[in-house]
Amino acid sequence: MPRFSVIVPAYEVQAYLSECLDSVLSQSYPDLELIAVDDCSPDACGAIIDEYAARDARVRPVHLARNQGLGRARNAGMAEANGDYLVFLDSDDTLTPDALRSIADRIKESGEPDVLVYDYARTYWDGREVRNQLSAPLAEQGPAPFRLEDRPGLLRVLMVAWNKAYRREFVESHGFAFPPGYYEDTPWTFPVLMTAESIATLDRVCVHYRQRRQGNILGTTSRRHFDLFEQYDRVFAYVAEHPELARWRPELFRRMIDHYATVFTKRDRLPRGSHGEFLRRARAHYRRYRVPGTRMRHRNILVRFGLHRTFRVFRLVSAVRRRTFKAAVKLARALRTVVLRLHYRIQLRLPVRADRAVFTSGAGRGHGGDPGALEEAFRTHVPHIRTAWIARAEHQHTVPPGPRRLRPGTAACWTALARAKYLVTDDVLDPGLRKRPGQILVHTGQGTPLGHMGLDLQERPAAARGTDFARLLRGVDQWDLVLSGNRHSTLTWERVLPGRYRTLEYGAPRNDVLQRATSADVARLREALGIPQDAVAVLYAPAHRDYLRTQRPLLDLERILRRLGPRFVILARTHGDRCPKGPRIIDVGDHPSVQSLCLASDVLLTDYSSIMFDYANLDRPIVVHTGDWEAYRAARGTYFDLRAFPPGAVARTEDELIDIFASGHWRGSRSAQLRAAFRQRFCPYDDGRAAERVVRHVVLGGTGLPRVVPLEERKPVPSACARSPLATVPQPAGSLPVTGMR
Repeated sequence: MPRFSVIVPAYEVQAYLSECLDSVLSQSYPDLELIAVDDCSPDACGAIIDEYAARDARVRPVHLARNQGLGRARNAGMAEANGDYLVFLDSDDTLTPDALRSIADRIKESGEPDVLVYDYARTYWDGREVRNQLSAPLAEQGPAPFRLEDRPGLLRVLMVAWNKAYRREFVESHGFAFPPGYYEDTPWTFPVLMTAESIATLDRVCVHYRQRRQGNILGTTSRRHFDLFEQYDRVFAYVAEHPELARWRPELFRRMIDHYATVFTKRDRLPRGSHGEFLRRARAHYRRYRVPGTRMRHRNILVRFGLHRTFRVFRLVSAVRRRTFKAAVKLARALRTVVLRLHYRIQLRLPVRADRAVFTSGAGRGHGGDPGALEEAFRTHVPHIRTAWIARAEHQHTVPPGPRRLRPGTAACWTALARAKYLVTDDVLDPGLRKRPGQILVHTGQGTPLGHMGLDLQERPAAARGTDFARLLRGVDQWDLVLSGNRHSTLTWERVLPGRYRTLEYGAPRNDVLQRATSADVARLREALGIPQDAVAVLYAPAHRDYLRTQRPLLDLERILRRLGPRFVILARTHGDRCPKGPRIIDVGDHPSVQSLCLASDVLLTDYSSIMFDYANLDRPIVVHTGDWEAYRAARGTYFDLRAFPPGAVARTEDELIDIFASGHWRGSRSAQLRAAFRQRFCPYDDGRAAERVVRHVVLGGTGLPRVVPLEERKPVPSACARSPLATVPQPAGSLPVTGMR
């Protein structure tokens, strides 16, 4: 008897069916049977199902003699099911990796509930992925399992069959089955949840709910949407047969009327000329099932009174109001822009203030990076100069006490840009900015480049993404000084961003904190991030993939952690909104300080991100995953072969990566040798005083420049790993096997 019976009804989905079936059969939890029901589909669905059945014994094909619809196709699948739990999956949707394992674990720890409710995310044809917006009840804390009255908010989660796992004995003992027609999930889900003696939740996306451009049943125009009335008749008939469920009538009534209003107001659902009939039937149901005293939403008044034409008039008036408001806002913005430009021109005629400095990072991001380190150095070494930081409203909280806070596009911001003597940024400033005589513009760069940058991107359209190179060079022409951390960066920047500026090869100011931090600082950061005291913290920071429309982790972090054991945790700094979830995965994608994450971790796991050049300053292990090196190099281009000159152990596959960590090679002597050579080339000036050297050169004319401390005299900041019990594990000797290292 398998643990799960996954039931997949298929009808005219030949383009999506293979992906659906693969998502089930590739699950890391293999104890399942896949019951694929061919609902007499006129396309190749039946043949595809038979092909999968021939390859995998877990696939059980069911072919219906005639088309019976989604509900009855599911019933046919249930009749063949032998698993402990039933899982329904529509044939154009997919299970997420490790979904069944997570579901099985939650079922076990919650005492084998009748129903387990899990989360889903909508996936769109353009690559967008949007998680369910009403998933809050799934994250509620409290005992499990529970009954519906303990968490009635579950009734507000999407009422579908495929976001739940059902104990088969519970379903069979109560005779639950799907009715025919559209909206067949409604008279299934409500009775199941109301009847269940035990329910549990799983706050994890287990299903990707595909939003098809065309072909979605609920998105087609048809009189079949009138089936909704019969489905709610079935719901209330079930309640009438079970008097103990009468307390749910008010909530069911609210859900019913809201559902009717949704279908009525959705464009292209009801055929032309049928809206009045739909509203009349909805009004009849309102009167039939109304519970006195039930509070309703405002838009549901149209159902109560049948105000079909009145509703259309109000919608037309609302549309006119929206268009008028948008036009007024557009005009107001245009006038504001004209006024600000005039204000800026006036400020340009006033004297430059020698005691003012303005800083910004990434077109309005928060305080940090090289500009942030220089702003702090200005306040420390030249306190007579008043500093200001430009940040957007959502990043204002990151600006520490001291500098004046400015918002982009305000009169105060344009005044500061026009009159401050020192301008410091790591980006190209607003194209409307005109650097005047007497001002000094310092460009801090964006780290040591591995992938192509600047003019080299002219031959890399995927990475350039429509860059206006003429505008870029106009910005470069305003730079006076450019910071560099090493000779490689100096030679690269001067070639790909040619200009009249002078390069200051003084080190990276943002890395000063890595040299000055203490063990107490590291302990405090780890505690703030929730890292267990004896854990090995792996900072996973992959690079952006220019050749992918949507960014997703290329590594299965949950699988890696399962293989490595409970002592490892991962700080995941991934791109996009697809950070994997897990008990030992800490999402740090929105953390404001990369340097703090570096200090808190014991080892860096990356691929092609420039963070490796900064992390090398800590003299802690670095592991590089180069699984898609050829694709990355083709799309972005690289300045050297990272596989031939890595900062540590190199893994070409996920299994090699696991072996590197499991065997200890990630911190072996060979890894240390590679890291030492990497530091020698890329971190010669990062001794903790780079920002001071820059400030003394820019403001004080180069007087009192501190000498560069050689690498061999610098003391690395200890990591928690060095003090953990894992430090006693014998380390591998100098030579390593070919697998996993180069």
